[in-house]
Amino acid sequence: MAAITEAGLRALWRSPGEKFPEDNGPADWEVWLDPDAADGFIGQAPAFGIAIGEERLHFPEDIVVIAHSTRDALASAIRRIGGVRAMAAPTVTAEFFDGMDVAEQAQWVDELVQRTNFPPHPDPGYVTLMDTGISRAHPLVQPALSAADRHSANPAWGVEDVQGHGTQMAGLALYGDLTAKLDQADPVTIDHRLESVKLLPDAGVNPHHLLGAVTRNAINTVEQVHPRRRTFTMAATTGEDTPHDGAPTSWSSEVDQLSAGVSGEINTQRLMLVSAGNTDNFTFGAGDYLVRCDHDDNEIESPAQAWNALSVGAYTEKTQLPQGEAVAPLAPFGDLSPASRTASWSATWPLKPDVVLEGGNWAASAMPPPMRHGWLSLLSTHNNYPTRSFTFTYDTSAATALAAKGITELWSDYPALWPETVRGLYVSSARWTQQMLSHLPAAPQKGDYAPLFQRYGYGVPDLRRARRSASNALTLIVEDTITPYGLSEKTGGDVHNEMKLFTLPWPVEALRVLGNAQVTLRVTLSTFIAPNPSEASRGSRYRYASHNLRFKLNRADEAEKQFMARISKLAEQPDGPGSAEVDIWEYGSDRRDVGSLHIDQLTCRASDLARRNLIAVHPVSGWWKSKALLRNGLPTVRYALIVEIDAEHVQTELYAEVQTAIDALVAARAAVAV
Repeated sequence: MAAITEAGLRALWRSPGEKFPEDNGPADWEVWLDPDAADGFIGQAPAFGIAIGEERLHFPEDIVVIAHSTRDALASAIRRIGGVRAMAAPTVTAEFFDGMDVAEQAQWVDELVQRTNFPPHPDPGYVTLMDTGISRAHPLVQPALSAADRHSANPAWGVEDVQGHGTQMAGLALYGDLTAKLDQADPVTIDHRLESVKLLPDAGVNPHHLLGAVTRNAINTVEQVHPRRRTFTMAATTGEDTPHDGAPTSWSSEVDQLSAGVSGEINTQRLMLVSAGNTDNFTFGAGDYLVRCDHDDNEIESPAQAWNALSVGAYTEKTQLPQGEAVAPLAPFGDLSPASRTASWSATWPLKPDVVLEGGNWAASAMPPPMRHGWLSLLSTHNNYPTRSFTFTYDTSAATALAAKGITELWSDYPALWPETVRGLYVSSARWTQQMLSHLPAAPQKGDYAPLFQRYGYGVPDLRRARRSASNALTLIVEDTITPYGLSEKTGGDVHNEMKLFTLPWPVEALRVLGNAQVTLRVTLSTFIAPNPSEASRGSRYRYASHNLRFKLNRADEAEKQFMARISKLAEQPDGPGSAEVDIWEYGSDRRDVGSLHIDQLTCRASDLARRNLIAVHPVSGWWKSKALLRNGLPTVRYALIVEIDAEHVQTELYAEVQTAIDALVAARAAVAV
């Protein structure tokens, strides 16, 4: 049987015979797919134990992906799914392009420039890089960065990128990993633009006590010039605040204030991305690298623990190394990048990082420590063009730049959405890879998910999922406001003031037809809190946050009146007995009810979900719930509620039925208005 399997794969093999994997162990395969069958193969491959990489290469008649699989699993998938035209050994890495001479690199740059289009847009989204500056000399960067859009938090620093880090981030924020873009033939369209504000001096560092002030100055500087949709991106952290164990620091609190719009010269909510910080490879020995990554002294660096920031860690799919070298990739395909720091806390403070993106891998030999390697790195733009065109880049900085690209593209699709909503939609699209899930026991309990959240957050974002609903999957988005606290007319005391109840336009008929088929419901609640980082508030999430919101779903056959009575009782005792709803949710309140971004999911029979059509958003305690404060007015806050139903591979028309219901509702409201 093994011989037959190998013969079938070799018949599709394009590379030299000696590069065919020698045994049935996991290996990277370059898989060439029929474009019409690509989605089907990519979607069904995980069921065969095959991990498909995030990158896609598009050619006129093929789509190429990297599959990480054993020989037998891949052969079985090819036979049963179909759509595979050819296979080869992955060969093109960042090392291939970085190793070229100056003239050859310039030719590849010119070729990509010819294929890249920056269409004019009246209101483009901007990735605002708060870094070391950006060089405009590079032809791949210049069309997206106006000379007037380079600034500095301190005018004495200038705007040019001397260190090179900011220009690396710029290339990733525009193109992603250049390795993939250079290795394909399709046109490249870039709708968003760049903006630069130098946050870091060319020599020395910002004093620790000024980090929050410098960040605020950087934001004020760019906002005084143009009102724009900005994704503020900061791949800078500090180790001087460690250990903080997730508690707020002065820098993270200022990031929370800036995000909420209560700091800065312009009163507006802001979407802010922060890197999780990087590990020191010289602290790694010969044991399991995850043990070192999980150690308490390797915690996420400040200000990445900020409640309102989208904090980005790193994972990796880069495991290919040249044959003959006595090294091996340290991290397996789809697992945590060794460079990524992790959360040292598992409760009370927000889940961090929120997501992970590609950050490269390290090469391990018989003698530690592991080291960075060109084959395991990303490729980006060099600040010294034309002396050099390309440079290696890696770590959580690279992951954060990739997240900025993705989230800005998402926001460009839906420019009217609030920053809170875009954050929630992007993070809600994330899923753990097969390799990440392999760390769970066979029948995981809620507590078993803690290490996954501490390493990977909610996983790897899927921009395709975030951008589009499909026939068998749909996303409902509500943007609303709530007045969480008030004063009782009877007692004069502070009370919870308002609860919002939503009757969801569920695809009832489609769900009933599915009957016992399993469907997944994922709910996301996103708001920006105003922080109160005084010393007395450090130990309590209820005293740090201005307001805290929660969501609840009705039980099957629970009527609206019963549901509201239950929620009203729970709102008064958010951490009390019975508040965890342990009967339905997969992650549970310990994971869900922290921070300002709350995500949980449940998988149940479709027929049961059809009867769970009520969602409540309600407040619990926050520092705004104070009689002294409320006498001056009742504060109102914004929130986004995102509800997703996914029937996975079951063929159904969930989307169509909901669209019909919404159209009827809109028409009815229009008739009433007339």
